[in-house]
Amino acid sequence: MSIKSELKRKALHLTGLLVPLVYVLFGQDVTLVFIGVSFALFVALEPFRVIEEWRDSIKRRLGIYAPPEVMERIERLETHINDITREHERNRVAAHIYFATASFAVVYFFPKNVAIGSIALATLGDALAAIVGKTFGRHRFSNGKSVEGSLAYFLTGLAILTPLVGLPLAFVGSFAGTIAEFYNLPPDDNFSNQLAVAVAIYLASLL
Repeated sequence: MSIKSELKRKALHLTGLLVPLVYVLFGQDVTLVFIGVSFALFVALEPFRVIEEWRDSIKRRLGIYAPPEVMERIERLETHINDITREHERNRVAAHIYFATASFAVVYFFPKNVAIGSIALATLGDALAAIVGKTFGRHRFSNGKSVEGSLAYFLTGLAILTPLVGLPLAFVGSFAGTIAEFYNLPPDDNFSNQLAVAVAIYLASLL
């Protein structure tokens, strides 16, 4: 994926920062409702993303009523979506569904500061790791990740987590998130990243 497409993809991913923002402004209950509604919407729309025949059928029917300029905008939007979709995601569950699932679990089960930090780091850290890795990555591993990208994630984690949980726990959480991001832990890194950070901080806080 080109750096231009990567930037567009990560700009979309950064909308995940709405979750910690809603948590800060409105509290846990409203945040859980926000995530739940988003999840339901994502799931309802998922078949139209994956099944091309459904998309084509809807576009044909819409074309009867919609003016040409509207159809042209829809085609452009579809092109942009395809441009930022990784090959392995085209016929599997979308990243935003994994993200919403993990966010709900993190907000529900973990303390507020841990949840906010974990989701913010998984969102912003992943974006910076990808952008820095693609732009400045010179020392690469066999899986395509780079030292520079991983370091960007780790330092982002320290910056986000330290004010929330203190430096020792921030170090633990950032390291756990870096490992999860590096290995793309299953089922999807958008799921495992948040949970890795939250679980690591929570367990370390018990010691």
